Amino acid sequence: MQNHNTNRFVRVLLSLGLVLATGIAALAQGTLTRGVVKDAKTGEPLIGARVQLKGSDKGTVTGVDGSFSLPVEQGQTLVISSLGYTLREVKVAGETVQVSLQENTKALSEVVVVGYGTQSQKAVSSAVTSVNPEELKGIPAPSPDQLLQGKASGVQIAAASGTPGGGIFVRIRGNTSINASNEPLYVVDGVFINNQSLSGLSLGGQTTNPLADLNPADIESIEILKDANATAIYGARGANGVVLITTKRGKTNAGTKINFQSYAGIAKAPKIYETVNAQQEAELINETFLNDGGNPALVPFRPRSEGGLGTPQEQTTYSRIPDVFRTARTQSYDLSASGGGASNRFFLGGGYFKQEGIVKPAAFERFSGRFNYDHLVNKRLTIGTSTTVSYSQRNQSRNDDSAQGVINSALYVPTYLPVINEDGSYARHSIFDNHLALIDNLNIKGESSRLISNLYGEYEVLDGLTFKSSWSLDYNNYSDKVYNNTQISVGLPAGNASRVDTRLVTLLNEQLLTYNKRFGSDHFLNVLLGNTVQQTRYNTLSLTGRNFPSDDFQEIASSSLQTGSTNSSQNGLVSFFSRAGYTYKDRYSVDGSVRADASSRFGAANRWGVFPSLGASWIVSEEAFAQDLPFDLIKLRANIGLTGNQNGINDFASLGLWRAGRNYDGLPGISHQQLANPDLKWETTRQWNVGLDLALLQNRLKLEANYYNKYTRDLLLEVPVAAKTGFSSVFENLGEISNKGVELNISSTNIAQDDFTWTTSLNIARNVNRIEKLPIPINQHSRDWIRMEEGGQVYAFWVYRQLYVDPQTGDAVYDDVDQNGVINVADRQIAGNAAPDFFGGLNNQLNYKRFDLGALFYFEYGNDILNLNRFFMEHGGTRNGSITFLPGQLDRWQQPGDVTDVPRLTRVGNNYNLPSSRFIEDGSFLRLRSVTLGYTVPAEVLNRYKIANLRLYVSGTNLWTLTNYSGLDPEVNVAGNNQNVRGIDHAVVPQPRAFQAGINVTF
Repeated sequence: MQNHNTNRFVRVLLSLGLVLATGIAALAQGTLTRGVVKDAKTGEPLIGARVQLKGSDKGTVTGVDGSFSLPVEQGQTLVISSLGYTLREVKVAGETVQVSLQENTKALSEVVVVGYGTQSQKAVSSAVTSVNPEELKGIPAPSPDQLLQGKASGVQIAAASGTPGGGIFVRIRGNTSINASNEPLYVVDGVFINNQSLSGLSLGGQTTNPLADLNPADIESIEILKDANATAIYGARGANGVVLITTKRGKTNAGTKINFQSYAGIAKAPKIYETVNAQQEAELINETFLNDGGNPALVPFRPRSEGGLGTPQEQTTYSRIPDVFRTARTQSYDLSASGGGASNRFFLGGGYFKQEGIVKPAAFERFSGRFNYDHLVNKRLTIGTSTTVSYSQRNQSRNDDSAQGVINSALYVPTYLPVINEDGSYARHSIFDNHLALIDNLNIKGESSRLISNLYGEYEVLDGLTFKSSWSLDYNNYSDKVYNNTQISVGLPAGNASRVDTRLVTLLNEQLLTYNKRFGSDHFLNVLLGNTVQQTRYNTLSLTGRNFPSDDFQEIASSSLQTGSTNSSQNGLVSFFSRAGYTYKDRYSVDGSVRADASSRFGAANRWGVFPSLGASWIVSEEAFAQDLPFDLIKLRANIGLTGNQNGINDFASLGLWRAGRNYDGLPGISHQQLANPDLKWETTRQWNVGLDLALLQNRLKLEANYYNKYTRDLLLEVPVAAKTGFSSVFENLGEISNKGVELNISSTNIAQDDFTWTTSLNIARNVNRIEKLPIPINQHSRDWIRMEEGGQVYAFWVYRQLYVDPQTGDAVYDDVDQNGVINVADRQIAGNAAPDFFGGLNNQLNYKRFDLGALFYFEYGNDILNLNRFFMEHGGTRNGSITFLPGQLDRWQQPGDVTDVPRLTRVGNNYNLPSSRFIEDGSFLRLRSVTLGYTVPAEVLNRYKIANLRLYVSGTNLWTLTNYSGLDPEVNVAGNNQNVRGIDHAVVPQPRAFQAGINVTF
């Protein structure tokens, strides 16, 4: 039923699009014939169906009730057509005509959503991937971007961690920038929305995901625009691809339908961290002491009677890690009503989603509501709105090796140390907080309030000529609230609190003039002109408080020392754009677009950027010479274009700035803050794409292949300047990056019988990134693990390459690159990369009678992971007993002749103090992303209860992973807040294994 509803929704949009495609009606003298056009299956009237006198330009379109009137003579023939339906010819034999059109599902599948409209699949020259949200149900993800993993070729998606509501890594055809953003543009019902985290908290490299404010249950369709011809219409925002999200709407004259869907489930970590036990740890510490020349009589773990800590055998193991992980619960509820009358349609929905993290105390909770409404004032004027409102809460904790990280406080603390003191208090470690104290007392909250709304008016000036004006708003207010009490180290001596309120408001006004005209049967013309004016405002309010009378008082007003500050910024963008497309005989198509954007972020001389594109397609299979070929479709595509990027730099990057608030001898003052660069300009990405579409075996086997080449110039880099200037850096246009790749989509209908169908889809992609020009190398992350340099790639690991461990001495032997006999920074080299050689997804869908079964696999191959857990916990004793050991330390060299890659235990020399290639592992994996089994209850059972549709299902996610990686999960990244760092594992929450049961019922 839901698939039919989806088709009906698309059909309404396409029918309205056909209204625009009609020429100016040429009225002639004759008898006035009236009629009604309806859907043959449902009996619902069809809006915007084309009624034309055969052999002439005389015609009209149906109104909101499916009716039409046209002056024709008796015996003449009417041609009735509507996109998504099979065309019919009817001979006039009276003053009234009743016509029913059969749904054409093939025609529906041949229409795709593109920028600012829809386009026939036959005419598309761009690389556009459509994702059906029906295939995404049963996956317990709070945001729509995470649901797309494995569904579209060339689109790489990964969660930075398993924390609910956390940041998601999304790349469409690779990285195009270093300092500017690499994230795609998200457009929801025509609204450009913010997808940059507003949280100002330091969460150990992790971040929040603003797209989690959107309810996936509200989504009708998702299109991913990948190449320049598809994205150039978005100009300065299109360099990283565009994700178009269309939400659900009602249908006119359809009555009211009530839909309720819900699921609940549990999640656990597939595996948890393991460390050595207390006895093993004591032996390792003693061995380190002896290897460093210590007196055997004074080893740390010796009998207590001799002043030691007790012998290794006397140590008690205190297991902390199981305390941190839990069986987490997930629940989701969505209730909606949709329908419409003769002149309106609506969708009203509300949702609640709550997901606990598998690591305590993390959790995410969201309340959401949506109201979509369209009103047909008359046959030419339509007004409406698309509005969503949401409120979400996050309970958060840190990752990596900070003292307040829940995982590392359980993982790193030596296992021979007790958890609870004899008096019942939390046992404290010299570096890390007690993990139970953190779980019980962490108070790190995030609250998001969001309103995304669009108001529009659309007027058909003439048949085929439509003007639309819209006003959009994305209002996002995010609050970080922290109270550190006296039970954790950061809260000593008397507690402290902070609050940061961040507000980001984007206002947009847009005008569109669209003309669609078919000339005869062979020619079709589409022209679009548009203008947008956008303003974005950013404000923050920061408050801190210290010294509280007790932990019972947690509001900042209760503290004795209080400080506060504010900050604000804004930017504007003015745009003019146009697109034109021409199709001849539905076989040859050419289209192009151009957009000019002016940004306030650049100086007057470089404020404007112009981004054109041009594409063409040819359906070879419709040529006479191809009729004997065994293909149902052969289509060639090619396009080229320019797109821009300015996201990720500050609003005043080109200006020289002064900072107030300076003080000298108690007097207020100002100082320089930023150097000016009036020559700063846009990053520009040139991309060309060639594609091939094939279909054979009566369209049961389809193939889509793309090859692309992207080249980005004038990178917006923050480069260092001489310290004598009084500044550390300045923004300049320096550097170039290229991305080249291939994408392949294969879909097949393996079995198509009345009671049993089986379909398969496979997508696979390869992207090769290269930093073509870079004035100086750029290092990232602690100890400069990541290095970007000319001729290299992003995500490259810069380390000392360990060749082997000397079997005689047990010392690590490193590659002496400059052959000078000394291992120093000159010997560091690129020894791995976190970018995969290829990635993709495999989806199978089986339907047997009323049962349905879906299974989705996701894979990455050739990517490396830097396992910093091993770096810090296979430390050879260099941590002075403050951090425990991983079991891998037990494979160390112990005596001459031992062959291993783990050096001997020692706190001196280079065995364990260098960033080493030993900790870089193969991160390739194949994951069973989701499995869903559903059952649709027969209609004859439901009718007696006045239920239109009822589906029950069970599903599982991340059920199985094939990988050689030794850590908990190959799909993690501790530095989710740094777009230039990927593939680093450091006490990160793994992806959970989850099981759900759900219901979807329509009344």
